[in-house]
Amino acid sequence: MSFRIFIANRGEIAIRIARTALENGFVPIGMYTKEDEHSLHRKYLKEDKEVSSYLDIEEIVEAAQELGADALHPGYGFLSENPEFAREVARRNIAFIGPSPSAMELSGDKLRAKEIASKLGIPTLPWMIVKDEKDVLEFAREHGFPLLVKAAGGGGGKGIRLLREGDDVGKVIEVASKEAEKAFKDPRIYVEPFLENVKHIEVQILGDGENIIHLFERECSVQRRFQKIIEEAPSPFLTSAERDSITKHAVELATAIRYSNAGTVEMLFDTGSRRYYFMEINARLQVEHPVTEMITGLDIVLKQIEITMYKVLDLKQYNILMRGHAIEARIYAENPVQEEPSAGVVKYYKEPSGPGIRVDSSIEAGSKVSAEFDPMIAKLIAWGPDRRTALLRLERGLKECVIDGILTNILLLKEIIKHEEFVNGVYTTKLYSLNIDSFRKELEKRFREEALLVTGLQELAGKNIRKFLESPRKSAEEYSERIDKLKRRAWYYYISTRERLRKGR
Repeated sequence: MSFRIFIANRGEIAIRIARTALENGFVPIGMYTKEDEHSLHRKYLKEDKEVSSYLDIEEIVEAAQELGADALHPGYGFLSENPEFAREVARRNIAFIGPSPSAMELSGDKLRAKEIASKLGIPTLPWMIVKDEKDVLEFAREHGFPLLVKAAGGGGGKGIRLLREGDDVGKVIEVASKEAEKAFKDPRIYVEPFLENVKHIEVQILGDGENIIHLFERECSVQRRFQKIIEEAPSPFLTSAERDSITKHAVELATAIRYSNAGTVEMLFDTGSRRYYFMEINARLQVEHPVTEMITGLDIVLKQIEITMYKVLDLKQYNILMRGHAIEARIYAENPVQEEPSAGVVKYYKEPSGPGIRVDSSIEAGSKVSAEFDPMIAKLIAWGPDRRTALLRLERGLKECVIDGILTNILLLKEIIKHEEFVNGVYTTKLYSLNIDSFRKELEKRFREEALLVTGLQELAGKNIRKFLESPRKSAEEYSERIDKLKRRAWYYYISTRERLRKGR
């Protein structure tokens, strides 16, 4: 009987996990909500069951049990880092493909993780749990402003607020605490110094509780409101010695807590002092895992499954080699100027291809994109033997990618990757916030060009329709042929003109 893996997720990550399952002789099964009735991920599942919510633990575990699941993969987001979910899966005699509930609890409590890191001699920033304005001001007297207010019980950019001198301290901590309570059921917040010029570096780890290895690091410094947009591996900024030190500390921390399965150890790297500080552990598969797969040749999802099945990681550190460079761009269904979700139906979709290009997508022509879910609809990953080649391939891939019917951030991604600081690899987490006005100005210019193009097409269509109506009457077959010809001519004109506009950039 084949090993049946229930995928407790949706979208591109459900498809990505299902592909690995199918390639290795496993049976992918899963779930969907009413909103996702026609979602692309369902086509990759051998069987699935409708659920009312992607967050209903009892209903999801019952669905997995009814479909005869041997194991369950949570993907990322939703319940992927919920220890109670992992425990309930285990209670039903279904293997959970991920870290243990205790590891999730530790990673979910950033302060406990910081304490362990400090005891191991891993650098951390000073921090303090705060309940009111007085606590913050006390911390600020010793460490100064600016400060970062953060949720103690979770990540993903939620419950984080920047606090500068003169800000309304009481209001900032109130908002952060409420957001933390809503997102993580934990209202605790803490403060730490805010470093102005830092890079976000994370180390991918794999382990079985005894044997822990790293798969090098990723840089995730292009962020908007503390959420990642573009990631790359390896970091273009670290020296070999710095890489060795950061990955060594990541493995030491994972070993100390007997970590099992896939996870990441995240660091802040101060570009001025060239010192780094432990930030948190993420006990799950990350959105950006493909860049690591591209430079190591490993299938991280397959390794997750094997560790769960056999309780052993069949790799040693000397097995892991780094080859080339990879960059990932997250494609969102959104208005990139107003930064608002763009819902609707995908009318036309063309994926890029060619050497070094990988696309993890959740859409096809006819797909319905809902504002109810995370706006990420695809990830474009480019690999090259060096960073310059990877960047050129990513640029080509973004130009080749065509999505019509909804708005996307593709134009914004093009602007970011051609920015001088990004090209030179010296960008920090401030790249987006410092340049958003210039990015928006360029985007608005492109939108005006598109509007002119549409206006021109409407005028052209009007002329063609008048000519068509004024022409002598012909047979139904001849009319049909002429209509098809006009449609083809209009589509060709639209595509060729738009491509000229894009190349003119």
